[in-house]
Amino acid sequence: MTAARVAVIHDRLTEASSKDALDVLEQVAVVSKALEALGFVPEVVPFSLDLPRFMGEMSALGPLFAFNLVESVEGDGRLIHLAPALLEHMGVPYSGSPAEAVFVTSSKLLTKRALQAHGIDTPPWTSLEDGDGFLGRDGRGPLLFKPVWEHASIGMDESAFVDGVDEALVRETLLKRDARAGRRHFAEAYIEGREFNVALLAGEVLPVPEIRFVDYPEGKPKVVDYRAKWEEGSFEYSHTPRSFDLADDDAPIVERLRDVALRCWRLFHLRGYARVDFRVDGSGRPWVLEVNVNPCLSPDAGFYASAERAGLDFTRVVKRIVDDIAR
Repeated sequence: MTAARVAVIHDRLTEASSKDALDVLEQVAVVSKALEALGFVPEVVPFSLDLPRFMGEMSALGPLFAFNLVESVEGDGRLIHLAPALLEHMGVPYSGSPAEAVFVTSSKLLTKRALQAHGIDTPPWTSLEDGDGFLGRDGRGPLLFKPVWEHASIGMDESAFVDGVDEALVRETLLKRDARAGRRHFAEAYIEGREFNVALLAGEVLPVPEIRFVDYPEGKPKVVDYRAKWEEGSFEYSHTPRSFDLADDDAPIVERLRDVALRCWRLFHLRGYARVDFRVDGSGRPWVLEVNVNPCLSPDAGFYASAERAGLDFTRVVKRIVDDIAR
């Protein structure tokens, strides 16, 4: 009996692709190896705005399903939902969350509005289009300026952190960052506290780690910025370790994180795998920073670290994701 062919789809890369974009090649390699171990024949198919070409390649391949590793399209995070939407149009089952969930959670503002509407704490924010009050408070910092659509901490550096600004200056800063980067931004209240990442696999919460900020100098914002994720020689990269060794008295906090992460899973109708990023303030109150569908599957990334802590090897992780595909 001939093994079923499956498509492993990812963003089309160029010579100008950034470090975070190039990371997808490692994911393609390890996912393909796991699919082979599960008895499938993986075929890599790049995804781009040349939709007729992609549709032709997929039609010729006739895959049983697609493993969706698309993280942006032509370097633009606003278009990430195109891949699952087109697969649905073609009737091809695919891994990970549905197109609607990918679209909503890719926009940090849409995510925050949904969280707020359903009583899930997320840091107060303001944007040029949100006219319902300046952060719901007195407007004093500290604030973080974030791009609306991009993940992987793109655009996040120390210049994105501002302490003590008024509403007029926030609007001016948003306009300048939008113009300079060519993408929309918003301002979010900085939550002083601890940071946790909660990974979910097929609706199951995996062991929860804390991201620790070790030996950060006074006044340096404790945020997981672009350098902390991607620049291996930087202070930030080497001083933000992930730790599963939590104290016994952290158990109530972890339980609250697990509960809120599952609420996010159900709210956004997620599938396959996801990661919810939190800050926990001094009172033990968790605040959702982001909901990441289809997070990075590289062996050294946070999602697999949690899966490995749960005793799962990479092939079993991929099998759980494949088993959660809606067919």
